[in-house]
Amino acid sequence: MTRTLPVGISVTARVPASSANLGPGFDTLGLALGLYDEIVVTTTDSGLEIRVEGEGAVDVPWGPSHLVVRAIERGLEAAGVWASGLDVLCRNAIPHSRGLGSSASAAVGGLAAANGLARALDAEIGLSNEQMVQLSSEFEGHPDNASASVLGGAVVSWTTTSVTAGGEPVYAAAKLDVHPDIRAVALVPEERSSTAHTRGLLPDLVPHQDAAFNASRSALVVVALTTRPELLMVATEDRLHQAQRAPALPLTTRWIGILRDAGIAATVSGAGPTVLALSTEPFPAELAEAARSDGLRVLELDIADGVEVRANVV
Repeated sequence: MTRTLPVGISVTARVPASSANLGPGFDTLGLALGLYDEIVVTTTDSGLEIRVEGEGAVDVPWGPSHLVVRAIERGLEAAGVWASGLDVLCRNAIPHSRGLGSSASAAVGGLAAANGLARALDAEIGLSNEQMVQLSSEFEGHPDNASASVLGGAVVSWTTTSVTAGGEPVYAAAKLDVHPDIRAVALVPEERSSTAHTRGLLPDLVPHQDAAFNASRSALVVVALTTRPELLMVATEDRLHQAQRAPALPLTTRWIGILRDAGIAATVSGAGPTVLALSTEPFPAELAEAARSDGLRVLELDIADGVEVRANVV
């Protein structure tokens, strides 16, 4: 039976950005990055009030169709609770449509906030990490970004088909502890990218040789991220999607070449256009200055833990 939340419960979810693919791990590998959206949700006696600050404030709908609101409602339903009204404040720092997992973070943050509300009512109810990965990935259609924002660190994610739920996809992920010496830098262009468009550039079939190449590099990324960071350059090589997307991402492609020529493991972050650089050394100041001169934001980011929720005093 669904239980109604009392008025005046308030929580804040802090959810990290993410990068997907990491070169060869298409729709599989992800990494949580220390750039955060905050979602403050308070139960009220009726209605929906939503406000958006920061990134995307002028672009996203301020109403029931907002992804965060839909994720909150889905999380409450899954936890077996409901609210008569909600006040939702989104403080966004993750750039939208840049390949840093903003939509996955919105889904994860909404679900996490709902989970916090449910557990404020009863600590015995709420969603497990496995449920959070499943529900957030349902919004995305693939689990790489969402599972990184849920679990933190690096993730290997996968999708299977349920034989008991009418063939619906089942999403899962395993967390990897990233080597403490690894640093992440994101070079973020001003222009945006459409995931649907860049996916449309990919062929339906790939040569067996290229598939084998990426399988070996995907396995090697796991080794490089966890114990052998000196292997990052070779591990982040790819033959399945980056060259195919290059015509749509000229600035991204050029900067990946510049960084790799300088010995820095650089890849397209998700569907782009952000460039993700991974290294054990400080990012060279001269490259940072050149990137800024080229219109790129240079963000030096920690490898992040997963989404966090705290109760607010109302």
